[in-house]
Amino acid sequence: MAEGIVQVAAVLILGAILLAVTRLVLGPTLIDRVVAIDVLTIVSISLIVLYAHVSGRFVYLDVALVYGLLSFLAVLAIARFLEKGL
Repeated sequence: MAEGIVQVAAVLILGAILLAVTRLVLGPTLIDRVVAIDVLTIVSISLIVLYAHVSGRFVYLDVALVYGLLSFLAVLAIARFLEKGL
């Protein structure tokens, strides 16, 4: 049962990657592309967490947490730059 749930989660994550890459390529504005990159970072964090669960090595959760914090700060910096410049 748990293996099936992990497989469904992996398929959903791969679908999210495909949709985000599509938005990254086709996005007409810069903001669409920034949002697509943010979605890709969130999806990669979920992949890291899924791998940590499957492998049983929960040290990867710390990596996912740090990656999430850095992604958040990067999006804030990009949003501030796009709004009024640094």
